[in-house]
Parts: sequence; C-alpha cells; structure tokens
Amino acid sequence: MLTAIIATHESERSLVPTLAALVPGATAGLLTEVVITDANSSDATAEVADIAGCRFMSSVEPLGARLKAAALSTRTPWLIFLRPGTVPDPGWVTATENFIATQAPDTARAGIFRPSGAADALRPTLFEVFALLRTAFGGGLRPEQGLVITRRLYDSVGGHTAEANTEAALLRRLGRKRLAMLPAGARPARP
Repeated sequence: MLTAIIATHESERSLVPTLAALVPGATAGLLTEVVITDANSSDATAEVADIAGCRFMSSVEPLGARLKAAALSTRTPWLIFLRPGTVPDPGWVTATENFIATQAPDTARAGIFRPSGAADALRPTLFEVFALLRTAFGGGLRPEQGLVITRRLYDSVGGHTAEANTEAALLRRLGRKRLAMLPAGARPARP
C-alpha cells in the first residue's frame, strides 16, 4: 500500500533511526517497501540499507532526478518521502492509515507530519508554538516533515524536478489547500 523513499548521501548514521521508526509500519502491513536513493556515498549507507532489507539505488544524478526515479520504480499507490534522520512519532502508522482510509481513489490531497516538537502540546517551547502557527497558516511547510502522497497526485504535479530545492518546490506546487496536517509529528533524530 505504501512505499517509503529516502534520498541519502553519506547518511549511514542518520539513516538508522529513520529506518527503525519505519519498522512498526512494516509489521502493521502498511509499509511494503523502502527505497533508498543514494548519491554515490562512500560510507556504509549501502550496507545499512541492505541490512534493513531496503531496495538500494545509487546514482550521480541530482536529488530531484533520484527521487523521481525512485518514485517511478514503485508499484504501490501511496508514497512517503522522508529525509534520513527524520523520525516520525510512534503514532505515525495510525495517523497515516487513517489519512489513507479517508482519501478517495482520485484524491487531490497529500499529508504532511506536524513540525518537530508540535506533537508535545503539553509543554511546547516558544519556538515550537511559532513553528506550529506558521505551519497552520500555510507557511513554513518543510521537507523535514515528510510527505505522504498518492502516486497519482505526485505524477499530476510533476513529481520532483530539477529545481534547486526540489523537495520544497514540490510542497509549493501542491499548495496548502492540497496538504493535510497529519495528527502525528516528525522530528530530527537525537544525536
């Protein structure tokens, strides 16, 4: 049902917590494949991907081309794009399943995880409050938040392109009206 796509470069250490956070999605039957699209790393990124059972693609192509090639190589109707080092909160599986279940087959909406820290509403810092407000009013959507999108919508907006910041450009092309905030957060891995 869902394929995770992670673009890497010299990412062996940051990739591990991201892959570990995806395990519950695989055991729940939601996540069927993880594709690592690498920029010819010289570290152990390929070995980490192999040990985790990921499909590994390596290329010297720019980021946008690598992400698009990875998306085109999948067979699932849903994609989730994550950066290495991004760790979805434990509730990501339920949030993603619920989001997918509420979307019509010809949906024109994608999901994005809440910003880092926004999931802890009991004691948010001032920075987290501003980040949440900025996101709620349509600004500040960032690739670090991950993206859950149908393959159909991804293709209809042109997917990732050769633009300098291809991930942010994709979010801009989708626009705030086609992005739903998922009730789970995503945060950077702790060092």
